[in-house]
Amino acid sequence: MRGLVIEGPVLRGGRITTGVVEIRDGRIASPGPPARRGRVRLPPGWVLAPGFVDLQVNGLGGDEAGDDPHALARIAAALPRHGVTAFCPTLVTRGAARYRAAARALAAVEWPARGARSLGVHLEGPFLAPARAGAHRRGSMRPPTPEAVAALLRMLRPAVVTLAPELEGGLAAVARLRRAGVLVSLGHTDADARVAGAAFAAGARMLTHAFNAMSGITGRDPGPVGAALAAGAFVGVIADGVHVAPQNLLLLARAAGGRLVAVSDAAAPAGAPPGAYRLGGRPVTCDGREVRDRAGRLAGSAATLATGPSVLVAAGAPRAAAVAAAAIAPRRALRLGDPLAAGTPADLVILDEALLPRATLVGGHVAWRDPSAPVQLP
Repeated sequence: MRGLVIEGPVLRGGRITTGVVEIRDGRIASPGPPARRGRVRLPPGWVLAPGFVDLQVNGLGGDEAGDDPHALARIAAALPRHGVTAFCPTLVTRGAARYRAAARALAAVEWPARGARSLGVHLEGPFLAPARAGAHRRGSMRPPTPEAVAALLRMLRPAVVTLAPELEGGLAAVARLRRAGVLVSLGHTDADARVAGAAFAAGARMLTHAFNAMSGITGRDPGPVGAALAAGAFVGVIADGVHVAPQNLLLLARAAGGRLVAVSDAAAPAGAPPGAYRLGGRPVTCDGREVRDRAGRLAGSAATLATGPSVLVAAGAPRAAAVAAAAIAPRRALRLGDPLAAGTPADLVILDEALLPRATLVGGHVAWRDPSAPVQLP
């Protein structure tokens, strides 16, 4: 596709304004004379936004992000259907042998040309608090010793690491990971606000799935959530209508502003029929709405990021803020550039009036389009 101009409401930064985005040779083009061909006008109420970026994808469509390179490729290929153009394959806590297997799988993946781009792995574990394990394997958790941190950095070169800072060596690990360019996120933690605040001061910059696998906000202890908001950190939240009550979603949207990061925490059942699946090699079941392990604990999400903005809007968040939580804030958390700057790959999503994806472009090419959508893309 050499040239395409899309006209209509466009999310730029944190605002939706009427404008145009021109694509040439797969990249965002500098403003110039209007193109005579390949011009698309969005229907009323629709929005053009940078493609969604999901920092927490455990699986999708029956596949788990783990030690199968073909499963990882299928996940990447399926994500544009959900508006996602880039993601972090997420590894839940596992034993040492399975981390090595995952590293081999990631090195062997043939990523699909029109699939979502991998931004690097998200290690959700093994440096987590057993008291806040949730569906993770307690027996595979370990303290973040310098040797353990160095080994995982060499093996997997993670983009994101979720850890519990109260563990022995936790604050030193935060600083070590920060120096390595990793986005350090606090999660699955029993830390109080004092320890969480020290971790943010040491270089942590995000909170993993706020209100889940951690204490909440109380009058005398703001907990990790309050500490993250006070520190100006990015705040990740699973906006699936299950993990967080609407009132708390609205609270986070108002308090975090442009630092709210919507994640899916999608597990293998997301985008697949109800039934039995696996998370971290352990059995989970899905009824079509919730994913739970044998103990009845939530074990990832059955939703994808496609519904994240609409769930936030239903909770009371403004439309622009809701879309930015899926499209802009994750990029800022990873210190990526302006997704609509000239020369940037044209990774875009077209959303309807309900803020649901109807077409997704990766590198200027149509990676997925709803055949019923009243938008014709060349």
